[in-house]
Amino acid sequence: MKSSPALVAVLAVTGLVALSPSNALAQSTPDCPAIKATLLKPSAISEAEVLAAQKGWGDALVAISTTYDKNEKDGKYDQAAAKELAAKVIDSAYGYNIGPVLFKPTLTTVPQTFRTTRAGALAYFVGGDPAFPGDTGFALKGWRKVNICNAAIFIDQDSASTMGKVMITNKKGEVTTVDKTWTFVKDGSGKLRIMVHHSSLPYVAAKG
Repeated sequence: MKSSPALVAVLAVTGLVALSPSNALAQSTPDCPAIKATLLKPSAISEAEVLAAQKGWGDALVAISTTYDKNEKDGKYDQAAAKELAAKVIDSAYGYNIGPVLFKPTLTTVPQTFRTTRAGALAYFVGGDPAFPGDTGFALKGWRKVNICNAAIFIDQDSASTMGKVMITNKKGEVTTVDKTWTFVKDGSGKLRIMVHHSSLPYVAAKG
């Protein structure tokens, strides 16, 4: 039986499938040269684990989006299935089971700028929560590809922080670039969880 892309994405995020070295290591391109992580030894986290966690996040975002609009040609959108998948991804990738996550999404406003709770994160990704009326579902915007270009990676014992650009391509081929910072913490079971996630649109200086 062949696994669906959505299922594979969730399994990758949850660590239930092994990621091949080619998936775990960043690809070097002229626009995104390879960097070497700063690693303070001894450390419980490897650079490959960090890159794999980042890739799992990107794959999961695409999986949620394609789950939502897989029957778009028939004029049907499945928010319930997308929400179910998003909940699994959040429970697997984020550390809300540990405590508040320092999550500042790209497109949130006062008074709900920061999403330190699971409910707030789920509402941001898939919308549909009357407690968060401004959320339309960031993960439901037709995303098809995610590329991550790290500016730096810092690993110290059981935590790792990354900063760089994330390029997200939609089904029309349009690319949205965001500046993103993550901090991953290795929990008691040895799994990386996102405890800090800050995302913002790049600053554009005024002309003149």
